[in-house]
Amino acid sequence: MERKNPLVEKIELNIHRELIEQCMQGNRKAQYSIYQLYAKAMLNVCYRMMQNKEDAEDMMQDAFADAFRRMSGFRFESTFGAWLKRIMINRCINEMRRKKANLQFFDDMHVFAQKTEEESNDYGLTVDQVRKAMRDLPSGSKMIFSLYLLEGYDHNEISEILNISVSNSKTQYMRARHRVKEILTQTSYEN
Repeated sequence: MERKNPLVEKIELNIHRELIEQCMQGNRKAQYSIYQLYAKAMLNVCYRMMQNKEDAEDMMQDAFADAFRRMSGFRFESTFGAWLKRIMINRCINEMRRKKANLQFFDDMHVFAQKTEEESNDYGLTVDQVRKAMRDLPSGSKMIFSLYLLEGYDHNEISEILNISVSNSKTQYMRARHRVKEILTQTSYEN
């Protein structure tokens, strides 16, 4: 396992520090600069969660406004991007809950407890193909699949974000993964 250089870690945590500190003081130009630096990546995060461009844009704008109001809570203990991404994801989840999205979670983890060798192979798929297949997933499974696979959260973090058990997160991910695989297999036979 490769260890990061402590100097590199310090630089990563302090990236854009001056701009962030200016934002904390309410400097609008600094806020606009931060927005320009992070907007594209954060829009992608919101789009993956909301699956709709207009909703994603709304969530991103609301989350940026929320982040700028809460800047005093940023302590430079993580990267600003990671902190902002968490705000974006929480905003999207809250909106889905507000819309009373029918999140479907299951507690029978044993169904997918064993990972087969076939599942670990690289299928040479594109992200776009996987996204299209994700559209057919139940909203709860889709959210967990997206958080784990596309956003890089682990199951402990997902369980905290969604207020579910770690085993539930793992089960939903495995079910979603299995369903996406089925959809992609059906699609490849149709073409």
